[in-house]
Amino acid sequence: MTPWPYPRWIAHRGAGKLAPENTLAAFRLGASHGYRMFECDVKLSADDVPFLMHDATLERTTNGQGTGGEQPWGALSRLDAGSWHSRAHAGEPLASLDNVARYCLRNGYFLNIEIKPTPGLEARTGTVVANAAARLWEGTAVPPLLTSFQPEALQAAKAAQPQLPRGLLLDSLWKGWLETALTLDCAALVCNQALWDSSTVLQAKSAGFRCLSYTVNDEWAAQRLLDLGTDGIITDRVDLFAPDA
Repeated sequence: MTPWPYPRWIAHRGAGKLAPENTLAAFRLGASHGYRMFECDVKLSADDVPFLMHDATLERTTNGQGTGGEQPWGALSRLDAGSWHSRAHAGEPLASLDNVARYCLRNGYFLNIEIKPTPGLEARTGTVVANAAARLWEGTAVPPLLTSFQPEALQAAKAAQPQLPRGLLLDSLWKGWLETALTLDCAALVCNQALWDSSTVLQAKSAGFRCLSYTVNDEWAAQRLLDLGTDGIITDRVDLFAPDA
């Protein structure tokens, strides 16, 4: 198994629920708790700018309306992505992948980019995000880890930038999951934490995959995953878990 360059502890969407998710404010808060690796969701604007957002629609985490991927970045960049969370974060803008990359690179942080396509744009999103990641991290020692629930997005990312490490996200062990990850030349499997047990960890590691888990917010659950010998834990609780543990 090739050396794994990433920290074990990964801050979910920047700082979990303690700041507005997928914003630079969340990254800064996660970093203030000692985290050196962050997970974020990336999709495309209507003019193919990769930006951070989990939902297909804007209503939950911004003051905008409609499908985010149907609007140009110029309009998206003017939205308030912080007021929904708290007054302290009012006016916080959406983050572009370019801005997040600059923040991480200047501070020596690591990134897990979940490719989160607007439905119907799986291949396009995989291609554009992979190309952007390759450009932004060119010449660096540790590139971002690209993950997705969508095999089509990962296949497109592989075709565009095969050198970037990939991980298949799984919320269930659907038929053919291991074969799909092998076909995609993934470096990791990122599973709902409940899917890992001694059997699945052995199965994954025997096939050459690193084992990561989401979203782990309880001490007993984290300890179980550590005892199983898994490689990465994605958490909202940046205030609970010491990332050097």
